[in-house]
Amino acid sequence: MPHPISAFGAGHTILSLATIAAGLYSFARYQKIDSTNLSAKIYLTGLVVSVLTSFGLSSTGGFNAGHALGIVALIAVSGGLLVPRIGILGRARRYLSQFAFTFSFFLLLVPGINETLTRLPVSHPLASGPDSPLVRGALAAWLGIFVLGSILQFLWLRLYRSRA
Repeated sequence: MPHPISAFGAGHTILSLATIAAGLYSFARYQKIDSTNLSAKIYLTGLVVSVLTSFGLSSTGGFNAGHALGIVALIAVSGGLLVPRIGILGRARRYLSQFAFTFSFFLLLVPGINETLTRLPVSHPLASGPDSPLVRGALAAWLGIFVLGSILQFLWLRLYRSRA
């Protein structure tokens, strides 16, 4: 039987889903997470709150890999916000900034994929744990999507330099 979800966990999950939706909207509408757009502001705020609330949750009873990924996502977002201010990086600033935001989105979904597959459906979860072949396969597919998406985003940014 999977671990039951608490009210705090349900709130964290709802917030995380809204954060993912805002990130997906930004990618679909703008092909990037642009911190000046409302959807990106919602994504960035949601990511910070989602990571912070994750520290109140743990199916293992303490600090876990999901918490570590959250910290790395916060560092990535901080870098994405800071890089545009570093003049010495020149034209690479926009690419590095967008890569950082895209990487944060990738990291946000890694624990989400694991938790979803090991908790749903509630009566008989699809996977038994993070070492399950289904979880590993889903994460490998997500990594492939991230790599391909990052390449496409880089090409799009290069092609449409005047827009950004």
